Amino acid sequence: MANCDCRCSCVGISIVASIIIGIIAAVLRVTAVITIIPAFLWVVLGVAVVYLAILLITSRDQSSAETRGCCSIIRALLAGILGAVLTSLILLGVTFAAASIIGGIITGLFIAFLSLIITSVVCLILCKSRCRTSDRG
Repeated sequence: MANCDCRCSCVGISIVASIIIGIIAAVLRVTAVITIIPAFLWVVLGVAVVYLAILLITSRDQSSAETRGCCSIIRALLAGILGAVLTSLILLGVTFAAASIIGGIITGLFIAFLSLIITSVVCLILCKSRCRTSDRG
């Protein structure tokens, strides 16, 4: 079987980048520079549910060498999906004032989880492509 050469640095970089993006989004929300509209929340909720379904379907075979090397990426992706679903439901259910500190924190968490989904998917694609190219050579 192939050695997928999957490095944990990709997951670490995606987590750090997501935290930085979430802090920036929280500050911008508290200063009322940005707002989150409900249509965006519904779209992200739908995207997260679709990613969850795809993740459950594609990670059925945990014994293969491809998914064994990418387990930390799958955990980060799952955390991002579940966090985005939870925070989007909170933001849909509760209306916060434009300059609310709690609203800013929850918005920052939401954007951080959303960026964690995006960066984890990129890491997973890179890991899978390394597995496929190492099988050929």
